[in-house]
Amino acid sequence: MVRFEHVSKVYAGGQKAVDDLSLTIERGEFVCFIGPSGCGKTTTMKMINRLHEPTAGTISVNGQDIMQMDPVELRRSIGYVIQQIGLFPHMTIAQNVELVPRLLGWDAARRQQRINELMPMVGLDPAIYRDRYPKELSGGQQQRVGVIRALAAEPDLILMDEPFGALDPITRETLQDELKRLQAKLKKTIIFVTHDMDEALKLADRIVVMKEGRAHQVATPEELLRSPKDEFVAQFIGRDRLSENPSTLLVREIMHRRLVTVDPKHGIAEAVVTMRQRHVNSVLVTDEQDRLLGIVTAKEIEEVKRGTVADVMRTDVPTVLPDAHARDAIGRMYLDGLDHLPVVDEQRVLVGLITRSSVAEVLSRSAWQDGGAA
Repeated sequence: MVRFEHVSKVYAGGQKAVDDLSLTIERGEFVCFIGPSGCGKTTTMKMINRLHEPTAGTISVNGQDIMQMDPVELRRSIGYVIQQIGLFPHMTIAQNVELVPRLLGWDAARRQQRINELMPMVGLDPAIYRDRYPKELSGGQQQRVGVIRALAAEPDLILMDEPFGALDPITRETLQDELKRLQAKLKKTIIFVTHDMDEALKLADRIVVMKEGRAHQVATPEELLRSPKDEFVAQFIGRDRLSENPSTLLVREIMHRRLVTVDPKHGIAEAVVTMRQRHVNSVLVTDEQDRLLGIVTAKEIEEVKRGTVADVMRTDVPTVLPDAHARDAIGRMYLDGLDHLPVVDEQRVLVGLITRSSVAEVLSRSAWQDGGAA
């Protein structure tokens, strides 16, 4: 999808921002660039849509050299989200979202259909928000609009430059979850710049750790945490997150307690509302005593439009006890390809949930204990 071949960027005065970078990003992959200030991560991203142009080497998108493409057409074919959001204050939310499709010549009916498709994806009711102006929305809502504006013209490639950096921690985490949910559904190629290692570990399929303009280490989150290349990477991960020995941790110590549940007697429409309000793509089903009965996913609901939750829920849900060892639970998740693992007690009462983010946290604490950085 995106290929860097011996790419360098040198500014006036001889300052080298990117130094002989070679890297391939596959279609549908979520790649995070991370590193200290001045390491070249943002310059690397901005060369893809020619906001900065490479001094040497070749960048290709879908096999085409970007320097052989019209820069305006190139940018219109790539989604772009920035920290400052960049919504036009004199335009309504609908006008902001449809901007690029309008520039590409989409007719009015197609643009309106796209607005109505995208806004509910990020919890914004078109009937309520489409005619509002950016100043009438919260920062988190504005950033949601920024994300769907980048999706509006259905680009295969999306660039995101520290999009959640200016938000408060709770809103930031909510939007990270929202982005993971959208990516699981849409399978876009996303290149994401961040300075936050937790964010990279949570979101990325692969992480590119930049140092002095070079790709110092390229690895999956698990590989990076288990085998940091050297002291530089280990320090960037953070010693405070590498200090505990996970062999002594129990599931109850890493599980999340913020649970999204529904009653089996609820209608499918009620389950859909719950998912949209909580920005999740699945809900756990419990009885009146909070015993786990099953799970319902958005995919299953799409296939069956009517009935109750009990009609569509899956009952074969893997679970783990709260006093089990965390490392065993993590191993089970990765072996079975699970995104989450419900935690139940001996009476099958739901008490928590292990997620990929909680796994990333415990792996970060385990990297040095496993001797990966020796």
